[in-house]
Amino acid sequence: MSSGKKTAPLLSRLARRQSGRHVTPPACRLRNPYQGLDPPASESCTQLPWQPGPVDPDELLLLLPLTERGKDVSITPRRPLRSVLPALLLLLAAVLFAAPTASARTEAAPTATLTEITDFGTNPSNLQMYLYVPDNVTAHPAVVVAVHYCTGSGPAMHNGTEWAQLADTYGFVVIYPSVTRSSKCFDVSSPQALKRGGGSDPVGIKSMIDWTVSTYSADTSRIYATGISSGAMMTNVLLGDYPDVFAAGAAFSGVPFGCFATTDGSEWNSACSGGTITHTPQEWGDLVRAAYPGYTGTRPRMQVWHGTEDDVLRYPNFGEEIKQWTNVLGVSQTPAATDSPASGWTRTRYGATGDRAPVEAISLQGVGHNLYAWGMASRALTFFGLDSSGPAPQPQPGACKVTATTNAWNTGLTASLTITNTGTTAINSWQLAFTLPTGQTLTNGWGATYTPSSGTVTATNATYNGTIAPNASVSIGYQANHGGNSAAPGTFTLNGTTCSAS
Repeated sequence: MSSGKKTAPLLSRLARRQSGRHVTPPACRLRNPYQGLDPPASESCTQLPWQPGPVDPDELLLLLPLTERGKDVSITPRRPLRSVLPALLLLLAAVLFAAPTASARTEAAPTATLTEITDFGTNPSNLQMYLYVPDNVTAHPAVVVAVHYCTGSGPAMHNGTEWAQLADTYGFVVIYPSVTRSSKCFDVSSPQALKRGGGSDPVGIKSMIDWTVSTYSADTSRIYATGISSGAMMTNVLLGDYPDVFAAGAAFSGVPFGCFATTDGSEWNSACSGGTITHTPQEWGDLVRAAYPGYTGTRPRMQVWHGTEDDVLRYPNFGEEIKQWTNVLGVSQTPAATDSPASGWTRTRYGATGDRAPVEAISLQGVGHNLYAWGMASRALTFFGLDSSGPAPQPQPGACKVTATTNAWNTGLTASLTITNTGTTAINSWQLAFTLPTGQTLTNGWGATYTPSSGTVTATNATYNGTIAPNASVSIGYQANHGGNSAAPGTFTLNGTTCSAS
């Protein structure tokens, strides 16, 4: 050899070149995940797991004669060719004809690791696609598209949020789109981005979804989008462009669909970021409907989050988002329920009072633009309906009744709740929501799982009582401490529908 530098074996290099083969991004790409600063294309990546280099003659026995720079180069084998071929053929057979996995499904990406996928389809703005598939991925998994902030990247979103850990628990797949333009911001401004199939980033993200659905037989009724800042704005855009693709979205510190629109090629809209663009609900809704003219199908539900002290995308955008999505979904702008699930938070729900209301809005008092904190993804997951091992609960029942009684002593009480299906069809899988009176805290429960222990509580059916036939009832109960008010809850919703109470 003309150089003593050791190279990767020929078969390993051939395997890397196989069509459809995808590799985990090299460590140097992940060196600063929270800033998302990938090295420029011209920068040498010294942390690559292998480096291209000169080829050992023994590796080229199958390629004789080798022509290099227009010259025929003779290579003398160090051992007889007939002694090498059998071993190489056996290795090639092992690589090319390996047995399928137990699921009999060809896995396009390794599990439990972040993987970059290439050649995933139409990609007009040269986005990168990163994918996380858990070890326990379900047969027809849900898909969550997690969209990063400006200056971020797919790996940064993977490392800085808990979506991968939630996927490990619930078996869904996570797509992390990643911008390659210098700003590292998603295009939510151009006319191409604000039209279904118009081009730019939304088209590339849609291709990522199509690839994942095809490869993993994903459940097309359970595809969701979420994002932070630029990713929150893209979440609004995706739900507007592709209402037939997404079931719901969760936007952390974003702006309404179309608010950031520009016609001069600029990525930034100062009037929108400053919170000075306002429209009527109808006008905001019309902007969304214009992205897919003629569409009359179901629209995705929307959850929006915003801090009152946001100095990047000002707080008035929060109210404009609420106006837009309540109009798009055809529900009242008057909240159906208001509560405070955490200190300093105000949560309003529109169109229903349950965990999966058509629109849910969470305002964080005194919080700035960097609103997202660990644990918030779990709340978005509940809004999506993915915080269970199977599909989301079935559609809301037609009617229900809840009878509640309490038995109190000193500082404690027990409560008994009887849920009756007064509709004409069976309820399969249910969640009962109610608000505990001030001063009450759950200490124990039966017949359901209860979360959280105070404030607005959701009781989710046990495995043995998930079906309630028409005119049938299920009894559950809990024990709680109280500070003097031992009353039973006064209102209840079952799968988002208000029940009569007695």
